[in-house]
Amino acid sequence: MTQYVTFRLDGALYGIEVNKVTEILRGEDITNVPLSPEAITGLVNLRGQIATLIDLRKQLMLPPRGNEETTMMVVVVLDGETLSLMVDSIGDVREVDEGDFEAPPDTLSQEMRELILGAYKLSDDLLLVLDVERVVAIGQDTRGLEKAKETTVV
Repeated sequence: MTQYVTFRLDGALYGIEVNKVTEILRGEDITNVPLSPEAITGLVNLRGQIATLIDLRKQLMLPPRGNEETTMMVVVVLDGETLSLMVDSIGDVREVDEGDFEAPPDTLSQEMRELILGAYKLSDDLLLVLDVERVVAIGQDTRGLEKAKETTVV
């Protein structure tokens, strides 16, 4: 059995392996970083630790969320770097049988299929498992952000 932290983006249910997630937060104060890649919304201060904030809607090329919508953040640590992923809403932790894992659905665009490891058919929904390492790496160069993190007071 594998556990996934689930969240929604544009109505679809996504999941990240529970061992990659350190915490879930409601919207934090965001410091904008000029000239950063489009999907990078800015930096957030997580109790003294500066984390890059990535808008998953932008990164997955989904329609923008409305201004009235509240956002949540899924905090992950990848290769020692803390990243905060902006999502629409948080679900719960779902436990699934690894034997039920399927390839990404053909109905997804080719670009989206490259960012999804696979899917689980649940009794009430379809859980798309996000390749979080690939999602945060695609189309972004965070080397310039390291300098911003050192000099930005959040």
